[in-house]
Amino acid sequence: MIASALVDWSRAQFALTAGYHWIFVPLTLGLAVIMASMETLYVIKKDEFWKRTAKFWMKLFAINFAVGIATGIILEFEFGTNWSNYSWFVGDIFGAPLAIEGILAFFMEATFFAIMFFGWDKVSKRTHLLATWMTGIGASISAVWILIANAWMQRPVGMEFNPDTVRHEMVDFWALVTNPVAIVKFFHSVSSGWMTGAIFVIGVSAWYLLKRRDVRFALASIRVAAVVGILGTGILMFSGDHSGVLVAKYQPMKMAAAEGLEKGGECVPLSLVPGVEVPGMLSILATHDIDGCVPGIEDLLNGYTDHNGVSHISAKEKMERGKLALNAFKEYRTLKDTDPAKAAEARRVLDENVDYFGYGYIDQPEELIPNVPLIYWSFRVMVGLGCFLLLLMIVVLWAERKGKLEKMTWLQRVALWSIPLVYLAGQAGWIVAEVGRQPWVIQGLLPTKAAVSSVSVGAVQTTFFLFVAIFTLFLAVEVRIMIKAIKKGPERV
Repeated sequence: MIASALVDWSRAQFALTAGYHWIFVPLTLGLAVIMASMETLYVIKKDEFWKRTAKFWMKLFAINFAVGIATGIILEFEFGTNWSNYSWFVGDIFGAPLAIEGILAFFMEATFFAIMFFGWDKVSKRTHLLATWMTGIGASISAVWILIANAWMQRPVGMEFNPDTVRHEMVDFWALVTNPVAIVKFFHSVSSGWMTGAIFVIGVSAWYLLKRRDVRFALASIRVAAVVGILGTGILMFSGDHSGVLVAKYQPMKMAAAEGLEKGGECVPLSLVPGVEVPGMLSILATHDIDGCVPGIEDLLNGYTDHNGVSHISAKEKMERGKLALNAFKEYRTLKDTDPAKAAEARRVLDENVDYFGYGYIDQPEELIPNVPLIYWSFRVMVGLGCFLLLLMIVVLWAERKGKLEKMTWLQRVALWSIPLVYLAGQAGWIVAEVGRQPWVIQGLLPTKAAVSSVSVGAVQTTFFLFVAIFTLFLAVEVRIMIKAIKKGPERV
């Protein structure tokens, strides 16, 4: 029996690593597009000003890129150290996109990064521009494969369970790649990076305006960043809408938790905050139909019939069928060499109930409910801050185009202090996505408590606090180096 403390500390360590990693990733994705756009202006206009501007943001990109790699490597190692049961159970599937990411995308990034950072005046302008764009594209390709792996955890497809190897084995690689959850996650995550990069550039540029230095550089940077950020936020909102539909379809408990919905039904209102509702809006957002059925927590636990007349069984029934699958699996493994006839019957029962295999590890229906208050408020923090930051970028761009931004010190201060807000929004989004999936490490297939490694709680605790120290040091060093570079300002070229 796995101790709950081991599960909790293993989750805490992974959350810590992932949280720190996501500090660096979105800035990498956003700055890549912004600096490449600036260099494109340099090649087109043949104005050395744009070269100087692009080089400055490229320097900050390089600092962030280097630190992000370290946390990413540790994150992948943790699948083997703390989640060995998970790695064994689904490694054939989960490992494939991560291997492709490492072999293809990472080496692509590294190769073109070297040309981009060290190739100024050593290769032609167009070759250098190509390297800059390919570095950013490589980062996005890296995100593609990581998000394909993550999306499979949200909606597992393209595999079959092999009781002889006790593994889920891939049977359809294309199903993984075209998983609609993966496609939506890619656009949502990458566009959130564009927003992060835009707010970072706008905030840093606002600091220059407050200091009354490098004004032309600051205003030009704000103009490019705001355009990229507004475009990215548009994609973010569109993909978020589609993500909501997919969550409602494949992870209804996450949807119910995000809305604090105890009892669902048809024409369900959207809760803005407790006590403030918009009639029918949740049904529209979740199903694109005002009469669409959105089940609540009680419905999912007790079973319900949707508006199409389809019956959905209760959590207890799923648990019973899961235990049937587990018992049949054990019987098959015991008898397959000694009594083929009984083993075949056990295999039949297993195949009939294999979709509920993971529910066999659940002891109480209440375990299927994630942390509702955390998910509910994280979702509202994410959406609320996203709307605020979009408005900020629109106002800043308008003020810059009208020639008023240089005098609007209050707006400059708001832009500067909005930098931490965009990171808070990103972290809140991942809390909704990952904590909302609990108790599953793989939705409906493998609960978190069955996925951990057989290691001591003390070992996980020790490494947790060690990582706290190391990651905090990494972050402090990056911030210090970035601040030093920002204070120095863009170099003359």
